[in-house]
Formats: sequence, structure tokens, C-alpha cells
Amino acid sequence: MGRAFRAALAEASRHMGATAPNPPVGCAILDAQGQILTVAAHHRAGAPHAEALALRTCAQQGLIDRAATAVVTLEPCNHTGRTGPCSEAILASPIRAVWVGAADPNPRVAGGGAARLRAAGCDVRLLADLAGPDAVALAAGCRALIAPFVHWSRTGRAWMTVKQAVAADGSMIPPAGRTTFTSDSALDVAHRLRRATDAVVTGIGTVLADRPGLDVRRMPDHAARAGRLLVVCDRRGRLPDDWRAAATARGFDVRTCDDVARVPALLGEAGALWALVEAGPALLDAMRAGGIWDDWLTIGVTPDGRERMDITVRNGTDTPLRLIPGLAASREEACFPAS
Repeated sequence: MGRAFRAALAEASRHMGATAPNPPVGCAILDAQGQILTVAAHHRAGAPHAEALALRTCAQQGLIDRAATAVVTLEPCNHTGRTGPCSEAILASPIRAVWVGAADPNPRVAGGGAARLRAAGCDVRLLADLAGPDAVALAAGCRALIAPFVHWSRTGRAWMTVKQAVAADGSMIPPAGRTTFTSDSALDVAHRLRRATDAVVTGIGTVLADRPGLDVRRMPDHAARAGRLLVVCDRRGRLPDDWRAAATARGFDVRTCDDVARVPALLGEAGALWALVEAGPALLDAMRAGGIWDDWLTIGVTPDGRERMDITVRNGTDTPLRLIPGLAASREEACFPAS
């Protein structure tokens, strides 16, 4: 089961940032001997859910008669929205065993999918019921995958991730002639985060000083995704029209907000699950003082030129940052400022 859960998590993680307001979900289908037949994930709202896509792929490949077990990162849904219930799709297949990585956090439907499957004779098991370090780590990964969705479902607010780069002297200002003092690998992490999130938040000071692009450039972005939200905290209406127009042309849905405390709710109302904050010290100080953050990534350059990445989670231990390639809770490597 461990290999199947890892495959389902990896496939779901590739679509983080494209599924809102739905959560990212992965599914692996196994035969009776435990061989993986197919792996699929939910791509975007309105598209087939992970289980339905995995079953369809299995059928297209002529493997559906061998399907015996479904491994899903999130409890299958049991309600009809834009698509039909995944529980019914599973019951219409030969599958009679289902492993669930995380229970549905939505209080209105929690447990419904598992209950429907059990009532129809399926053997439904939860990853959290297993002991051992591998099972514990996989369960944590499944919770991390949906942490922003859980937060949004319960509070109506987007999950706020702050990314802060700090030089050895504590400054956030790059040396003269450079736009950054972090390494190429740290820049890759930043762009992976932009790709994985539904929104970017910055401050008017950063816009006026740097005119940042804030788009995904070091790797392909999600194809055909809706415009990513870009919120500029601007209390005095100073956002330049030409910068707004350029950001819109890059695919952003640009909005302004005069109160940083309102940003998570504003984003949540727009259907954004996860936001990345890339801003200067004034806005970050205000967010820290107001508790307007959920996890905080600090990329720090040490006096000896090494680079360290540290993650702080405001409540609990679950964070979607654990699923970003190249990012660990604490990491050091040589720092070579990008050109």
C-alpha cells in the first residue's frame, strides 16, 4: 500500500494550484496481487475526480476486470456536484477494497463516502489506523495535501504561506545590482510555490520599488488554468495602471485590498484555497503581528555563505509545504546568487 499511496500523492501534488475550489486528490487502482494498474488525479474543478479518472483510464486500457483495490488520498465523495459521486463510480466497478489517506474534512459530508461504500459491502480502511513510520509519514502527506482545503472548509479563509528571504545581516534587501541573494535552487522552490498556490499576495511598496512579475517562469505553469489571483495591499490607491495592465496580460486576476487583515477572507470568497505572500518587511511585519499567516518559509543565508530553509507552522504540524519538491523543514546548501 505504501507504494500506491506514494504514487497517488505524487500525482495529486502535480495538480496543486489548479483544482480550487476543490482539493487536490490522487487515486491508484491495484489488482488482487497489489500491482498498480493506473494512477490518476483530479485536474481542475468540473473535470473528473481522481477516482473516476482512474477507473476510466483503467477501462480504456482494458484492465478494469483486474481492478480490486482503490487507494485514494482523500475519502471518496458521496454527493453530486459538477460530477457524480465517486462512491457510486467505485461501486459500479469490480473494486471491493478501498484505502483512504484522509477523511473528508467537510462537516456537511464527512464520512458519507466511506459509509456508503461499507454499506454496499466494500472493505474500507483508513491509513491513519495503521502503525509504523511509513504509514505515519504517508498519512501526514495526505493531510498536508489538503491542509489549505481543510482550512478553507472550516473558516472560509485561504491558507496563507509567507515566503521570506533573509541575508546573513538580517536584511531582506539584495545587494546593489541584484534582484535576489538566494540560490538557483531557492528560486526554483519559489516558482514551484507560485505554481502550487491559487493566489499571490504582495504589497504596494514591493510593486513600486521592484515592479515584480510574480508569475511562474522557471517551469511550465498549469495549462489552461483560470487566472491566478494577485492581491496588492494598497491603502492609498497607488497601484500603477501600467503595472496592473501588464500583470493582467500575464494571466493574473489583479485585485487590491486596503486592509491586510481582510485578505484571507477576500481570497476565500473568491475560491482560492492557498495563497503565497511575497512582500517586503512592512507587510510581513503587519502579517506577523496580526497572526495573518498559516505557515512561514524562511530562506536564510548564513554568515559562511550557506543557505537554510526553515518552515514554521502556526497551528499544528500539517503544512502543504512538505509536498513541494526541493523543500524540507530544515535544509542547508551552498548559496550561489542567481544572475
